[in-house]
Amino acid sequence: MDGWTGQFLRVNLTSRTFRIETFSEEFAHTWIGGRGFAVKILYDELAPGIDPLGPDNKLVVAVGPISGIPAPNTGKTIVAAKSPATGGYGDGNLGTRVTDQLRKAGYDALIVEGRADRPTLLSIHDDRVEFLPADEVWGKGTMETNDWIYARYGKGVGVLNIGQAGENMVRFAVVRSLEGRSGGRPGMGAVMGSKLLKAIVVKGSKPIPQAFPVAMKELGRDDLRTVHAMDKEAAWSIQGTTGVLPWCNEVAALPVHNFRGTHHPDAWKVDGERVHAARVATYGCPNCTMRCGIGIPDDEGREAEVDYENIGLLGPNLDLFDLPQVAALNYLCDDYGLDTISAGGVLGFYADAIERGAVSGDLRFGDAAGFKKVLGMIARREGQIGNLLAEGTLRAARAFGHGSEDYAMQVKGLEISAYNCKFIPGMALAFGVSPIGAHHKESWIITFEVKQTTRGSYGRDKAQKIVDLQRIRGGLFESIVTCRFPWVELGWGVEHYPTYFNTITGSDWKLEDFWPISDRIYALMKLFWLREYPQTDRSADFPPAAWFDPANADTEGPIAGMHLDREQYDGMLQHYYDIRGYDTRGVPTRATLESLGLGVEAVAAEAYVTLR
Repeated sequence: MDGWTGQFLRVNLTSRTFRIETFSEEFAHTWIGGRGFAVKILYDELAPGIDPLGPDNKLVVAVGPISGIPAPNTGKTIVAAKSPATGGYGDGNLGTRVTDQLRKAGYDALIVEGRADRPTLLSIHDDRVEFLPADEVWGKGTMETNDWIYARYGKGVGVLNIGQAGENMVRFAVVRSLEGRSGGRPGMGAVMGSKLLKAIVVKGSKPIPQAFPVAMKELGRDDLRTVHAMDKEAAWSIQGTTGVLPWCNEVAALPVHNFRGTHHPDAWKVDGERVHAARVATYGCPNCTMRCGIGIPDDEGREAEVDYENIGLLGPNLDLFDLPQVAALNYLCDDYGLDTISAGGVLGFYADAIERGAVSGDLRFGDAAGFKKVLGMIARREGQIGNLLAEGTLRAARAFGHGSEDYAMQVKGLEISAYNCKFIPGMALAFGVSPIGAHHKESWIITFEVKQTTRGSYGRDKAQKIVDLQRIRGGLFESIVTCRFPWVELGWGVEHYPTYFNTITGSDWKLEDFWPISDRIYALMKLFWLREYPQTDRSADFPPAAWFDPANADTEGPIAGMHLDREQYDGMLQHYYDIRGYDTRGVPTRATLESLGLGVEAVAAEAYVTLR
């Protein structure tokens, strides 16, 4: 079939066996690829209640029909599993050469099962699959592991690997690739570690099936040039994502002091201008037209690749405004294989809990050396505190008690990205209803919301905008699979993506044809959550209590005295449910599931939740 290889590679680490499976054109058109393939495979194959860190969990590495095709920013891959952080469905995307190499090897997804009996490197070269010892790099960081792999296989291979955090099953360990790409912040690195899988190496030599390869080559070449020219004119890549930091500071959306503050006079010291001035290298994903990876020296002269999220959470959120020190924390997270967002959230929460007297300790906000020490303890699960913080903010808060869960900045067990929503209702709701936990990638409504004169409103229009963005960002882009930045940052029209899809697959789809598929994916992710937590209610879709607390409101600045209103937030949440076709509990109705082609799943769902 054009556009898909039509094959999955299934690998069992326990038996050291593999098999190649085929899937139908109907399956491809129903789920598209990437996130769609991943959630369907995991929902169908995982028994409810399995341990995310046990051998029964499965790691899915999935691409989509436009993945790896020479066109703007198509070098993305999805990594997914049952999440060790949340206990629900978890995934993430990252730029990697695995994207095109997996497709050239002949596969649209890799499914990894079981658990190896020793540290293992999985090598895939077309139809040849090898289970090789990785003892030499077990215990090593991702940087050294990456170099070790390149020395043996060359730099053209696709690589996914983990550091010590993944090996020690830190619940927010990520998968790493290339010089600075990371993905799977709900704990996909921990899943690899639980399987003693240190790395995956992929090399392919086959053509990627396309309906109109000549036309796609010409279209992709022209569009790569056009988007690159747009980026040069807009100068976005000069600061990349770090350019958003001063804006967040200006509009009172910056995380400061474990999200207690929303802006800070020293924020300029770690903003995009300072980052660009310190630049020593620039990185991008495969087929990238707007390279946003900026390498800067840390306090020891090591090169750290930074972006807004990790600066925001490892900088102002920890009261750190020394750029080399922030870069050092970023470098350590990357080398250990820790998610920088969750790591910053956990460190900020721990310092806050100490400051409020919920737990004893000597860590203080602004203590760079102390934060570095604790990062190492987390990655190694060293001592009682290192072991507890490796469990994530929510579990640590429940252990500390004394009301600390109120200021544990997370949703569903996943730490909040670097946008402080004390008085940004729509973005707070976007975090609340994200199906993988608090993540900005699902529906980044904040710029739309803050630009409006109705920042403090809770209307149905905001709920509708969140759904619209989820359909594009979390549905279309995560299933075809591609990077969202050309559309988000440069205004590259979303209508280009059905054109790529049609040229590759020979289809005749319009943009709106993707929305039911996106809604199907979101409904199945919701069912995955409900299957694991059948007693859950709408409170699971609420952000932290601190954002509703008048005592936590800013005392000065643009939102002084303002905070989220719980009753109005609840009303906006119901608008979201109504638009999605969910009931008052946040459960998809039977009619909704059947309209999305999930009738079989609806019948199965009745075993754990009553459908209305």
